[in-house]
Amino acid sequence: MRLGSGTFATCCVAIEVLGIAVFLRGFFPAPVRSSARAVHGAEPPAPEPSAGASSNWTTLPSPLFSKVVIVLIDALRDDFVFGSKGVKFMPYTTYLVEKGASHSFVAEAKPPTVTMPRIKALMTGSLPGFVDVVRNLNSPALLEDSVIRQAKTAGKRIIFYGDETWVKLFPKHFVEYDGTTSFFVSDYTEVDNNVTRHLDKVLKRGDWDMLILHYLGLDHIGHISGPNSPLIGHKLSEMDSVLMKIHTSLQSKERETPLPNLLVLCGDHGMSETGSHGASSMEEVNTPLILISSAFERKPGDIRHPKHVQQTDVAATLAIALGLPIPKDSVGSLLFPVVEGRPMREQLRFLHLNTVQLSKLLQENVPSYEKDPGFEQFKMSERLHGNWIRLYLEEKHSEVLFNLGSKVLRQYLAALKTLSLSLSTQVAQYDMYSMMVGTVVVLEVLTLLLLSVPQALHRKAELEVPLSSPGFSLLFYLVILVLSAVHVIVCTSAESSCYFCGLSWLAAGGVMVLASALLCVVVSVLTNMLVGGNASRKNPVHPSSRWSELDLLILLGTAGHVLSLGASSFVEEEHQTWYFLVNTLCLALSQETYRNCFLGDDSEPPCGLRVEQGLDGATAAWQDGPACDALERDKGHRSPSASQGLRGHEKWMVLASPWLILACCRLLRSLNQTGVQWAHRPDLGHWLTRGIIEARFVYVFVLGILFTGTKDLLKSQVIAADFQLKTVGLWEIHSGLVLLAALLFRPHNLPVLAFSLLIQTLMTKFIWKPLRHDAAEITVMHYWFGQAFFYFQGNSNNIATVDISAGFVGLDTYVEIPAVLLTAFGTYAGPVLWASHLVHFLSSETRSSSALSHACFCYALICSIPVSTYIVLVTSLRYHLFIWSVFSPKLLYEGMHLLITAAVCVFFTAMDQTRLTQS
Repeated sequence: MRLGSGTFATCCVAIEVLGIAVFLRGFFPAPVRSSARAVHGAEPPAPEPSAGASSNWTTLPSPLFSKVVIVLIDALRDDFVFGSKGVKFMPYTTYLVEKGASHSFVAEAKPPTVTMPRIKALMTGSLPGFVDVVRNLNSPALLEDSVIRQAKTAGKRIIFYGDETWVKLFPKHFVEYDGTTSFFVSDYTEVDNNVTRHLDKVLKRGDWDMLILHYLGLDHIGHISGPNSPLIGHKLSEMDSVLMKIHTSLQSKERETPLPNLLVLCGDHGMSETGSHGASSMEEVNTPLILISSAFERKPGDIRHPKHVQQTDVAATLAIALGLPIPKDSVGSLLFPVVEGRPMREQLRFLHLNTVQLSKLLQENVPSYEKDPGFEQFKMSERLHGNWIRLYLEEKHSEVLFNLGSKVLRQYLAALKTLSLSLSTQVAQYDMYSMMVGTVVVLEVLTLLLLSVPQALHRKAELEVPLSSPGFSLLFYLVILVLSAVHVIVCTSAESSCYFCGLSWLAAGGVMVLASALLCVVVSVLTNMLVGGNASRKNPVHPSSRWSELDLLILLGTAGHVLSLGASSFVEEEHQTWYFLVNTLCLALSQETYRNCFLGDDSEPPCGLRVEQGLDGATAAWQDGPACDALERDKGHRSPSASQGLRGHEKWMVLASPWLILACCRLLRSLNQTGVQWAHRPDLGHWLTRGIIEARFVYVFVLGILFTGTKDLLKSQVIAADFQLKTVGLWEIHSGLVLLAALLFRPHNLPVLAFSLLIQTLMTKFIWKPLRHDAAEITVMHYWFGQAFFYFQGNSNNIATVDISAGFVGLDTYVEIPAVLLTAFGTYAGPVLWASHLVHFLSSETRSSSALSHACFCYALICSIPVSTYIVLVTSLRYHLFIWSVFSPKLLYEGMHLLITAAVCVFFTAMDQTRLTQS
């Protein structure tokens, strides 16, 4: 079957997207889970250990507190409370921390540090998976065991006000609630007033047991203006007054209740130096956790420094505080200072229940659990605990009893720590079968793209795809039979759940047929290459054929970037790689312009990427013209005539353009500090705000421009077949996208857009036109600059740098689909704008009929190489120390980049009608 190279590349990228989706589904695993899911809370609690006699304590301990109030301040960093900002703006909270009856901790939130996974960690004690980053936009109901579920089962009345994510996670769990939209980040006032307005009436009532308040204003300020904004101080002062109101009310009500009350102040995650969150920097993972109650004794002069704990410890602590069973999936341990004032027997009982729960979870998720150090410590602690119970029942007061109890206490605490660590490291249960299926599909597509380079970059931009061979090939049916057998064996013998096994036979069979067909096509193309090798030896290549210096730079730069993805430091600082590549490209172009303008080159022009030699198409290409035709040298070669026709000032502009571009790139590097190592350093950016009405006017203009451009394109392609009209339509679409990017960018990022347009103009007029580069080289240059501008915007491979505020420009309420689309475009505006400029340039400036096809193929190939290599790397590095903090976010970015590339290739293919209209 004969296909255009652009259409072929688009189909390949679409198949790659399918393969990456299967791989991602297998790579991001489900965390450790308990198998006891039938009826939550129905399982009786573990009895107290006994030594020779039956225990007389087989029920859960009584609650420690009458009422519990949880004040969760979104994006509350630990230094906002324990640092200088806390002393200045939160005096009442600082007093409670330093002198009040309280216990202070720094709770570490594991990545991804976004709201929904962190709420799950706080209430279930489990470690949510990285896939919850995607689910954060539209939270499904939480089916896991949690403190909220246990409290509702126990008949406790729960009231909630704040982020509506709680309402989605726990539907029908609250007797009263009022949810606010969490994604409309432009609002940092009403979103909190909507919570506080309920406080007075609720605090006066006594018909509730648990009150949860989730304040969003601080997080929204961070997204808009960063952690150093003056608005931060005002918001912290507001939160301090709210905390004082709640605390004083709880204290006044304690005379009416038999038990003290508990006030919990916490954050779900922190805030990076740019005001966002999602990654694993210290500012994002360290959050304050303050437990306030009159039950906590505080001696005069007792100075306590906040201890570091895990955020997952909150669930077990709250369960014990409320007299509830610990959630079955919790990997956290009880915060012992909460119960250290209770009698020794109660302390041991609490710790025993916690270790029993963790040991059961370990048994259900680790086959060799008996050899685990934590399990061994637990068994020893239980035996010592039984001995202590026997001694306690015989004599309740003795020094021996106290010393043995202290020893058991220390043993339990050590067992809890070891068990919690063991369970946390077991979170990565990879679905290797799904990962292998996705990897095979992606690698097959990459191999097919590489083998098709000679035909795809031929002057005709067409290639013969042997699609008929699989249907009549014995290999095709044998491979399907083998894959089906492997599928049956894996899915019937796998101990853990597998996503690919859970698919219907129709869907799984379709993927296997696709993989088999791809393998047969690859074998067929490879066979044709080997057979065609004999013809190439009979027709040797021209002796002057050689790679140009620019071609070598492109090849080595691409290979170097791909190899750098195997190191965590290079992934964290990938922007440095792209900055280096574009700077080196500018120097290479400068050297090329000087050579052409001053030295000249009378020899035959260099033929870069001489890939079709030795294939069946090579002979035809050689007969039609020089080998350079394969990469569109037919539109003009690099020769002295290319520069001799320039007038004086134009010649000097050609010489100066690479250096002007280099200067622009250097300025853009200083505009946004990104990555990890230097993200905290000051840059040239500053933050401003926008108006909603003005933004909506811009949307109207953008839609009008895009509509006009699309109309011109359709008219040029379908009705008038007008080449000039097509060029105008492409320019209108590009201009509309530029205007949209100008609206969505942070104000300080507008120079990025301006410099992007300037560099495009300089490259068009003084580099690509005079030097007559071919479509392949121009495509790679566009790709490189698009990647560099992705980082010039301030993006990185950390999820924290995604600017979600772009999705709410011009909106006064949260609308999901526009918000997602605008955020995606705002994030990938650099690559998208350079791709749209590439389409316009090739359509308007080249006379070759195959330029767009060559560009589409090169674009697909240069994106597929790093994606395919990276999934192999992360598979081999899946147990690396930084797999979740560094490599996994980069994998999400690569998957999204491939999806963007697929959309770009579709647009390339749709525009590739020039050949038909001109023939």
